[in-house]
Amino acid sequence: MPEDTCLAVGLMSGTSMDGIDAALIETDGEAVVWRGPALTHPYDADFRRDLRAALGHDPLIRVPENDLIGRLTDRHRDAVRALLAAAGKSPGDIRVIGFHGHTVLHRPELGVTRQIGDAGRLARETGIDVAGDLRLNDVASGGEGAPLAPVYHRALARGLERPLAVLNLGGVGNVTWIGPDEIGNGGTLLAFDTGPGNALLDDWMQEKTGEPMDRDGAVSAQGAVDQSVLKRLMTHDYFEMLPPKSLDRNAFDLAPVQGLSTDAGAATLAAFTVASVARAAQFFPQPAKRWLVTGGGRHNMALMQGLRRALGAEVQPVEDAGWSGDTLEAEAFAFLAVRALKGLALTYPGTTGVGEPLSGGRLYPAQG
Repeated sequence: MPEDTCLAVGLMSGTSMDGIDAALIETDGEAVVWRGPALTHPYDADFRRDLRAALGHDPLIRVPENDLIGRLTDRHRDAVRALLAAAGKSPGDIRVIGFHGHTVLHRPELGVTRQIGDAGRLARETGIDVAGDLRLNDVASGGEGAPLAPVYHRALARGLERPLAVLNLGGVGNVTWIGPDEIGNGGTLLAFDTGPGNALLDDWMQEKTGEPMDRDGAVSAQGAVDQSVLKRLMTHDYFEMLPPKSLDRNAFDLAPVQGLSTDAGAATLAAFTVASVARAAQFFPQPAKRWLVTGGGRHNMALMQGLRRALGAEVQPVEDAGWSGDTLEAEAFAFLAVRALKGLALTYPGTTGVGEPLSGGRLYPAQG
């Protein structure tokens, strides 16, 4: 292993209801030396239901949760063990785990962001030090606390043509604009949440069909967009706010589409995601020459085709750049964990609105 690099595991559940992504990388916190195995540890239907019920609650105020935090932590532990087994590694080979936990409440305007999961227990049960609470220092310092992946996007984008946009369509959509390397820092960064990613469409499909998602965008592609409903959705104040800015998963709801058929509702919600991304692009200092799309939304052909029409630029899944869209966020948290260990910046004025480049996180040792 090259000097000053280490192996790190990243874990990401974020706002997704699908499961936990786990990834192994080697990095020095500046460059990515090796991207190793990755996997997804899916949630069962009962756990997904209980997790959904916790959204919007401050876990410091006790809510009925059937030991949800413990059950979530157990699943993260199992994901780490499965990943190490797949990689042929032992806990002693790994320097740190980057642990995100599951976001249940994100209200940075109130100085609040809550990600549930027991990082200390995870460290003890895996035998690996854990870097957690990676958003808290940023929020406490006046930042949005999100998104956190931009510094990893910039590390991966070395050698790619700029300006470049990396669009993550998870539960909430977020974008990283990477500008030219004008000041010797690897490229200027602007990042913010664009609006809904897959969350509304997933919720709609769950409600109307019992399915957790619109697989491949098949239902969205069949429906006709209700333009009057779409126009009403786009009147939300968020879309006029200047970035950096961020959203809670529940910032939008399904009320505006409730009178529509299943197909029309899905098509309208997909169009809402596309329109919010197109609106976000208007804030870029320069138009992006290329958009790389990660997250589950890149599998939705209705979304991808809509983005190509709306953005007037090259729009591709991140796999076209040699990245892994299924595990990019997990890899990012491994990268962030190593940066946290070294006291390197996780967030910047252009990514979260914090006053200066800021490190963060808390280390939970495996022993002691």
